[in-house]
Amino acid sequence: MNGLVIAERVFKVGDVFGWQEPGQNSSSLYAQWATRNRFQVGDSLSFDYKNDSVIEVDKRGYYHCDASKHIVAFNNGNRVFKLDKSGLFYYISGTPSHCKNGQRLLVEVMGLHHHSPPFIAAPPGYLAPSPQLSSGVSVSGTLASLSMALMATLIALLWFLA
Repeated sequence: MNGLVIAERVFKVGDVFGWQEPGQNSSSLYAQWATRNRFQVGDSLSFDYKNDSVIEVDKRGYYHCDASKHIVAFNNGNRVFKLDKSGLFYYISGTPSHCKNGQRLLVEVMGLHHHSPPFIAAPPGYLAPSPQLSSGVSVSGTLASLSMALMATLIALLWFLA
């Protein structure tokens, strides 16, 4: 073993609200819940509900609240889904009006080795300015400096090749 410990977590969908039709002013309840959490391969989603169902569907089924081509469907009041691969997972209520009122969930599952976007190295000899709390002017200055350094490198390369 290389010392890497992976903790598998169980997320209760909707927290204390559970899996039920959201109220009139809460149609984005599940979208907000999903953005507050970060899901990894190996985690699980626990759906707790009464007099309803939870259906795993594809992207089209999610956006059209259409369960006709579901992946799996349950109506037993409690279901745990293991997130066994990275990617997008889509869940809806089996009651079309509930789904249209916001009882649907889209989660993105990150792989075990999810990395940030690649870092682009600055040209040799380029010193990046120290980070500042302000945004607009500093960002423009940094981009201008980087542009100048890249331009100088390009000109030197063209002169060398000529």
